[in-house]
Amino acid sequence: MKVLFLTQYCPPEVGAPQNRIFEFAKGLKRRGHDVTILTAMPNYPKGEVFEEYQGKKIVKEEIDGIKIVRTRIYATKSKSFTKRMKNYLSFTFSSVIDGPKHIENQDVVITESPPLFLGWSGYIISKMKKAKFVFNVSDLWPESAVKLGVLNNKLFIKMSTWLEEFCYRKAKLVTGQTKGIVNNIVDRGFSKDKVHLITNGVDTEFFKKENRDDEYRKELGISDKFSVCYAGIHGIAQGLEVIILTAEILREYKDIHFMFYGDGPEKDKLIEMTKEKGLNNITFMPVQMKPAMPRIIASMDATIVPLKKLDLFKGALPSKMFEALASELPIILAVEGEAEALIKDANAGIVVEPENPNEIAEAVLRLYKDAELKNQLGENGRRYVIKNYSREAIVKNLENLLIDITNK
Repeated sequence: MKVLFLTQYCPPEVGAPQNRIFEFAKGLKRRGHDVTILTAMPNYPKGEVFEEYQGKKIVKEEIDGIKIVRTRIYATKSKSFTKRMKNYLSFTFSSVIDGPKHIENQDVVITESPPLFLGWSGYIISKMKKAKFVFNVSDLWPESAVKLGVLNNKLFIKMSTWLEEFCYRKAKLVTGQTKGIVNNIVDRGFSKDKVHLITNGVDTEFFKKENRDDEYRKELGISDKFSVCYAGIHGIAQGLEVIILTAEILREYKDIHFMFYGDGPEKDKLIEMTKEKGLNNITFMPVQMKPAMPRIIASMDATIVPLKKLDLFKGALPSKMFEALASELPIILAVEGEAEALIKDANAGIVVEPENPNEIAEAVLRLYKDAELKNQLGENGRRYVIKNYSREAIVKNLENLLIDITNK
């Protein structure tokens, strides 16, 4: 098949959507398909177009054998709703206006949402390229924006809901990242026959315990400490203040240290909060390129995966969980619902109440004091992802669904 992925996010940016889509693209290419990605000039999460891409209208390149076509985007550091919309809409239109000129006809166009507006672009491009339209939902929008309090304009909500349902109707196949997303779409009256679960997964040969690096720990100044990390976007949904409060509770334990890796709109606030509390048991690190992450994660002793305490997140499965599980890192999970069920089923971590620093602190201490428990939970996690969340098996499932719709 000729498969086109349409996504606002793509390497060399780092992050969950970038990794997921690119790994799907590489997996389909390995299975003999012709794969192209239509994406924006890289700018995430700093809100600045990367230096080597600045001032360009179109960039055509190849990364790991995948053809990439990039079009313009309005990059912004601002958190304002208006500027965020300009960011999303600029690529929504540039992808339709400029992208198709550089892409041949396709069999399938897989569109990643959010941003939801890209669903319109994907549908138009699928018509232009005589392809089947596939809509991949990694976050329910506008529902998530409303519940996080970042969207409250009633007219805009109504228009966004109309566009969301338009995409579900027009798509030959809708894929959801979690059971919660799939059930939400089906419960709204869309056919079970075209809504399918395609979860996050992990390359268990890329992420593994053997990547642990004692020299790297020495460089960080944590070689003799119990290191707890958070690696990912520093956004509103994660509620990362809870980790700062946990570090404050445990400040007297001089050999417990918290590492933050990544960037995002809340990072400056978190750094300021740390300074105000006079905490010296927290280190903030910049965004790391993907090849560095297996060593970083394996070199930690535990990881915290938090989300805010909202019903919305009961259907979430954060991708960072799978990388930690594959690396035999026990997870302190402050998330309810689907992720909670997975960690309990795998017996690979300690589940606590979201936004509860006292419970997180207790879980950290439990792992800090019990090396045997820490190691056992880590081993359980790796066995579980190898069996249930191998990236190769998930790509094969996606391939079968795509073959099915192209043969109809």
